Amino acid sequence: MKVTDDIAQVRGVGVSFYVLRDRNELYLIDGGFIGGVGCLRGELRRIGWSGFRIRGILLTHGHLDHTLNVLSLQRASGAWVAAARADATHIQGSYPYRGLSRVCGALETVGRALLRYKPCAPQRWLADCDQLPILEGMRVIGLAGHTAGHVGFYLPARKLLFCGDIFKSSRFLSHLPPRFLNTSQRELYLSVSRILAMDLEGILPNHASIAPPAVHLARFRKLATRKGIPRT
Repeated sequence: MKVTDDIAQVRGVGVSFYVLRDRNELYLIDGGFIGGVGCLRGELRRIGWSGFRIRGILLTHGHLDHTLNVLSLQRASGAWVAAARADATHIQGSYPYRGLSRVCGALETVGRALLRYKPCAPQRWLADCDQLPILEGMRVIGLAGHTAGHVGFYLPARKLLFCGDIFKSSRFLSHLPPRFLNTSQRELYLSVSRILAMDLEGILPNHASIAPPAVHLARFRKLATRKGIPRT
Protein backbone atom coordinates (compact mmCIF):
# COMPACT_ATOMS: atom_id res chain seq x y z
CA MET A 1 0.00 0.00 0.00
CA LYS A 2 1.47 3.36 -1.02
CA VAL A 3 1.64 5.99 1.72
CA THR A 4 3.12 8.58 -0.67
CA ASP A 5 4.50 8.33 -4.20
CA ASP A 6 7.86 7.13 -2.81
CA ILE A 7 6.89 5.37 0.45
CA ALA A 8 5.01 2.07 0.61
CA GLN A 9 3.76 0.03 3.56
CA VAL A 10 4.05 -3.76 3.45
CA ARG A 11 1.43 -5.30 5.72
CA GLY A 12 2.13 -8.76 7.09
CA VAL A 13 1.29 -11.07 9.99
CA GLY A 14 0.86 -8.79 13.01
CA VAL A 15 3.38 -6.19 11.85
CA SER A 16 4.08 -3.89 8.92
CA PHE A 17 7.30 -2.60 7.47
CA TYR A 18 8.15 0.10 4.95
CA VAL A 19 9.79 0.52 1.56
CA LEU A 20 11.28 3.85 0.50
CA ARG A 21 12.04 4.58 -3.15
CA ASP A 22 14.84 7.06 -3.74
CA ARG A 23 15.19 7.45 -7.50
CA ASN A 24 15.91 3.92 -8.75
CA GLU A 25 16.92 2.39 -5.41
CA LEU A 26 14.86 0.97 -2.56
CA TYR A 27 15.44 1.09 1.19
CA LEU A 28 13.57 -1.02 3.72
CA ILE A 29 12.69 0.01 7.25
CA ASP A 30 12.65 -3.37 9.00
CA GLY A 31 12.08 -6.72 7.33
CA GLY A 32 8.77 -8.03 8.62
CA PHE A 33 7.77 -11.31 10.22
CA ILE A 34 6.31 -14.62 9.00
CA GLY A 35 5.60 -14.43 5.27
CA GLY A 36 7.17 -11.00 5.03
CA VAL A 37 9.36 -11.78 2.02
CA GLY A 38 6.38 -12.93 -0.01
CA CYS A 39 4.36 -9.90 1.08
CA LEU A 40 7.22 -7.63 0.04
CA ARG A 41 7.56 -9.20 -3.39
CA GLY A 42 3.82 -9.03 -3.97
CA GLU A 43 3.63 -5.39 -2.93
CA LEU A 44 6.60 -4.40 -5.10
CA ARG A 45 4.94 -6.06 -8.09
CA ARG A 46 1.63 -4.40 -7.36
CA ILE A 47 3.07 -0.88 -7.22
CA GLY A 48 5.56 -1.37 -10.05
CA TRP A 49 8.79 -1.30 -8.04
CA SER A 50 9.96 -4.87 -8.71
CA GLY A 51 12.71 -3.73 -11.06
CA PHE A 52 14.45 -1.57 -8.47
CA ARG A 53 17.34 -2.81 -6.34
CA ILE A 54 17.09 -2.94 -2.54
CA ARG A 55 20.12 -0.91 -1.52
CA GLY A 56 19.81 -0.87 2.27
CA ILE A 57 17.82 -2.22 5.23
CA LEU A 58 17.36 0.02 8.28
CA LEU A 59 16.30 -1.61 11.54
CA THR A 60 14.23 0.21 14.13
CA HIS A 61 15.16 -2.53 16.63
CA GLY A 62 16.14 -6.15 17.01
CA HIS A 63 12.95 -7.98 17.95
CA LEU A 64 12.19 -11.10 15.93
CA ASP A 65 9.09 -9.71 14.20
CA HIS A 66 11.31 -7.04 12.63
CA THR A 67 14.47 -9.04 11.87
CA LEU A 68 13.26 -12.53 10.90
CA ASN A 69 13.70 -11.99 7.14
CA VAL A 70 16.63 -9.59 7.11
CA LEU A 71 19.40 -12.10 6.44
CA SER A 72 17.54 -13.71 3.52
CA LEU A 73 16.67 -10.29 2.07
CA GLN A 74 20.27 -9.19 2.45
CA ARG A 75 21.59 -12.30 0.71
CA ALA A 76 19.09 -12.00 -2.13
CA SER A 77 19.70 -8.30 -2.80
CA GLY A 78 23.23 -7.58 -1.58
CA ALA A 79 21.81 -4.78 0.59
CA TRP A 80 23.68 -3.38 3.56
CA VAL A 81 22.02 -3.52 6.98
CA ALA A 82 22.11 -0.72 9.54
CA ALA A 83 21.02 -0.80 13.19
CA ALA A 84 21.78 0.82 16.52
CA ARG A 85 24.80 -0.76 18.23
CA ALA A 86 22.84 -0.97 21.51
CA ASP A 87 20.54 -3.46 19.78
CA ALA A 88 23.30 -5.79 18.58
CA THR A 89 22.55 -8.36 21.29
CA HIS A 90 18.81 -8.16 20.55
CA ILE A 91 19.54 -9.00 16.91
CA GLN A 92 21.84 -11.87 17.90
CA GLY A 93 19.37 -13.20 20.47
CA SER A 94 21.69 -12.77 23.44
CA TYR A 95 20.29 -9.69 25.17
CA PRO A 96 20.29 -10.18 29.00
CA TYR A 97 16.61 -9.55 29.75
CA ARG A 98 15.84 -8.71 33.38
CA GLY A 99 12.73 -8.41 35.51
CA LEU A 100 9.37 -8.53 33.76
CA SER A 101 11.05 -8.27 30.34
CA ARG A 102 12.30 -11.84 30.80
CA VAL A 103 8.88 -12.82 29.43
CA CYS A 104 9.82 -11.08 26.18
CA GLY A 105 13.16 -12.88 26.20
CA ALA A 106 11.44 -16.25 26.59
CA LEU A 107 9.04 -15.51 23.73
CA GLU A 108 11.94 -14.46 21.53
CA THR A 109 13.87 -17.63 22.38
CA VAL A 110 10.95 -19.89 21.51
CA GLY A 111 10.21 -17.95 18.32
CA ARG A 112 13.80 -18.09 17.11
CA ALA A 113 13.90 -21.86 17.65
CA LEU A 114 10.57 -22.56 15.94
CA LEU A 115 11.32 -20.29 12.98
CA ARG A 116 14.98 -21.32 12.69
CA TYR A 117 16.08 -17.73 12.97
CA LYS A 118 19.49 -16.78 11.62
CA PRO A 119 20.65 -13.30 12.63
CA CYS A 120 22.01 -10.77 10.20
CA ALA A 121 25.27 -8.93 10.83
CA PRO A 122 24.78 -5.16 10.39
CA GLN A 123 27.51 -3.43 8.41
CA ARG A 124 26.59 0.03 9.68
CA TRP A 125 25.95 1.08 13.27
CA LEU A 126 23.54 3.96 13.82
CA ALA A 127 23.64 6.61 16.54
CA ASP A 128 21.20 9.31 17.57
CA CYS A 129 21.12 12.24 15.13
CA ASP A 130 23.05 10.42 12.39
CA GLN A 131 22.18 11.75 8.94
CA LEU A 132 21.39 9.39 6.06
CA PRO A 133 21.23 10.49 2.39
CA ILE A 134 17.78 9.01 1.75
CA LEU A 135 14.72 10.94 0.50
CA GLU A 136 16.17 14.45 0.81
CA GLY A 137 17.88 13.57 4.09
CA MET A 138 16.88 11.24 6.91
CA ARG A 139 17.82 11.58 10.59
CA VAL A 140 18.17 8.80 13.14
CA ILE A 141 16.17 9.48 16.31
CA GLY A 142 17.05 7.53 19.45
CA LEU A 143 13.84 6.16 21.00
CA ALA A 144 15.10 3.66 23.58
CA GLY A 145 12.80 1.83 25.95
CA HIS A 146 11.10 -0.81 23.87
CA THR A 147 14.59 -2.18 23.31
CA ALA A 148 17.94 -0.80 24.41
CA GLY A 149 18.69 0.67 20.98
CA HIS A 150 15.24 1.27 19.51
CA VAL A 151 15.38 4.10 16.96
CA GLY A 152 13.08 6.00 14.65
CA PHE A 153 13.80 7.57 11.27
CA TYR A 154 12.81 11.19 10.65
CA LEU A 155 12.32 12.94 7.32
CA PRO A 156 12.60 16.66 8.23
CA ALA A 157 11.56 17.91 4.78
CA ARG A 158 8.26 16.07 5.21
CA LYS A 159 7.93 16.25 9.01
CA LEU A 160 7.37 12.50 8.97
CA LEU A 161 8.67 9.98 11.51
CA PHE A 162 8.93 6.20 11.17
CA CYS A 163 8.48 5.43 14.87
CA GLY A 164 8.92 1.65 15.04
CA ASP A 165 7.20 0.07 18.03
CA ILE A 166 6.89 3.17 20.21
CA PHE A 167 3.13 2.50 20.24
CA LYS A 168 0.37 0.59 18.51
CA SER A 169 -2.01 2.77 16.56
CA SER A 170 -5.55 1.43 16.69
CA ARG A 171 -8.85 2.95 15.66
CA PHE A 172 -10.45 2.20 19.01
CA LEU A 173 -7.66 1.80 21.58
CA SER A 174 -4.11 2.88 20.77
CA HIS A 175 -1.62 1.81 23.41
CA LEU A 176 2.03 1.63 24.39
CA PRO A 177 3.78 -1.75 24.17
CA PRO A 178 2.98 -3.96 27.19
CA ARG A 179 5.57 -3.62 29.95
CA PHE A 180 6.85 -7.17 29.53
CA LEU A 181 7.93 -6.31 25.96
CA ASN A 182 10.00 -3.31 27.02
CA THR A 183 13.54 -3.19 28.37
CA SER A 184 12.89 0.09 30.23
CA GLN A 185 9.51 1.68 30.86
CA ARG A 186 11.17 4.89 32.03
CA GLU A 187 13.14 5.24 28.79
CA LEU A 188 10.02 4.44 26.78
CA TYR A 189 8.17 7.33 28.41
CA LEU A 190 11.13 9.64 27.74
CA SER A 191 11.05 8.59 24.09
CA VAL A 192 7.33 9.36 23.90
CA SER A 193 8.09 12.81 25.32
CA ARG A 194 10.80 13.33 22.74
CA ILE A 195 8.41 12.59 19.88
CA LEU A 196 5.83 14.96 21.34
CA ALA A 197 8.40 17.77 21.17
CA MET A 198 9.23 17.14 17.51
CA ASP A 199 7.92 19.18 14.58
CA LEU A 200 5.73 16.54 12.98
CA GLU A 201 2.86 16.27 10.55
CA GLY A 202 2.66 12.48 10.61
CA ILE A 203 4.10 9.27 12.03
CA LEU A 204 4.25 5.71 10.72
CA PRO A 205 4.24 2.92 13.34
CA ASN A 206 4.98 -0.72 12.55
CA HIS A 207 1.92 -1.96 14.43
CA ALA A 208 -1.09 -0.03 13.21
CA SER A 209 -4.45 -0.12 11.49
CA ILE A 210 -4.67 1.38 8.00
CA ALA A 211 -4.75 5.15 8.36
CA PRO A 212 -2.88 8.23 7.06
CA PRO A 213 0.26 9.34 8.97
CA ALA A 214 -1.57 12.40 10.33
CA VAL A 215 -4.22 10.15 11.92
CA HIS A 216 -1.54 8.01 13.59
CA LEU A 217 0.03 11.19 14.98
CA ALA A 218 -3.30 12.37 16.37
CA ARG A 219 -3.81 8.99 18.06
CA PHE A 220 -0.29 9.14 19.51
CA ARG A 221 -0.82 12.60 21.00
CA LYS A 222 -4.17 11.56 22.43
CA LEU A 223 -2.56 8.48 24.01
CA ALA A 224 0.21 10.58 25.54
CA THR A 225 -2.36 12.96 27.03
CA ARG A 226 -4.29 10.03 28.46
CA LYS A 227 -1.09 8.70 30.02
CA GLY A 228 -0.08 12.11 31.34
CA ILE A 229 3.23 12.05 29.45
CA PRO A 230 4.57 15.61 28.92
CA ARG A 231 6.74 17.01 26.14
CA THR A 232 10.44 17.30 26.94
